[in-house]
Amino acid sequence: MSTAKTATHHAPPPSGSIWFKRLPGILLCGVIAGVSAYLGAFEWFASNGLSALTLSILIGMFIGNTVYGSIAPATSTGIGFTKQTLLRLGIVLYGFRLTTTDIAHVGVAGVTLDAIIVGATFILAMLIGHKWMGMDRKQVMLIGAGTSICGAAAVLGAEPVVKARADQVTVAVATVVVFGTICMFLYPMLYQWNLTAGFIPGGGTEFGIYTGATVHEVAQVVAAGRNMGLEAAATALVSKMVRVMMLAPFLVILSAYLARTENAQVGADGKKTKMTLPWFAFGFVAVVLFNSLNLLPKELVSNVNTAANVLLAMAMAGLGLTTHVSSIKKAGVKPLLLAAILAVWLVIGGGLLSRLLLGA
Repeated sequence: MSTAKTATHHAPPPSGSIWFKRLPGILLCGVIAGVSAYLGAFEWFASNGLSALTLSILIGMFIGNTVYGSIAPATSTGIGFTKQTLLRLGIVLYGFRLTTTDIAHVGVAGVTLDAIIVGATFILAMLIGHKWMGMDRKQVMLIGAGTSICGAAAVLGAEPVVKARADQVTVAVATVVVFGTICMFLYPMLYQWNLTAGFIPGGGTEFGIYTGATVHEVAQVVAAGRNMGLEAAATALVSKMVRVMMLAPFLVILSAYLARTENAQVGADGKKTKMTLPWFAFGFVAVVLFNSLNLLPKELVSNVNTAANVLLAMAMAGLGLTTHVSSIKKAGVKPLLLAAILAVWLVIGGGLLSRLLLGA
């Protein structure tokens, strides 16, 4: 007599139970983001370029390296969801800050300057960091993305494509904070010098384009612009937002490059790497185009921008919670050295390019 074996099938857990597991981690990241937004509204933090994103990762790291171990089992699922899904949604909604009109404001020369800065800075990062300094390629790509485009938001956007570790993301964000803050204080002094020297011809508008094309973070551009006059400040922000718009094509090109280089290293019998299409980058572009139609009330758009900030701050909090100080120490001084070289390039090389393109 044969005994029939009954196959057991494990049904996926109900969606309600998945959200129940995610909720503690999401709430923890939300609380950190809320505290960071509150602190970031204070003048001292704003004037020093410490946005809610930066404060979120700092507070997250403090908790992650102290008491997080005791609450990790209950919160890890939600933190993972925050770092992945909510991050991508935040980047898509970030598109409501931009319109196609912004491109027209800086002109062909300004858009060309932004594009050259983005491409040249990232290529320079790869040559110096990976080829010459022998740094980990993923770490270099994150630093290059953050420096060349829009700081922490670009690092977060590149992370799903690069597939980097949390500590590598944190190190890249730290370099943006350090050298972007230095530039935030340096550029107003350069502006005063340029008024008499006329190195970048034209006045406040042209210097504002240079500032937006070469300073790391949006918040740092705003802080620097406060000390350079209304004309320079307004143009700097528009130039910076055009540079932010280049995040989407950058991520698509980066994804194609990674797929091609990884496949080149695979043998004949190896498994090919598929190109990772960053759907959120296309969503970002779609939102920019939709926002350009001006169909939504300004108050609603403002609220959506606030929501995007909260989502990105929550993602930064999640990264901070899962980053250990020992991993950052292990990275050594090379990331800071690379970021310093790139910052010098942005100031000097960006200045020369601005003189060439904007003075024509």
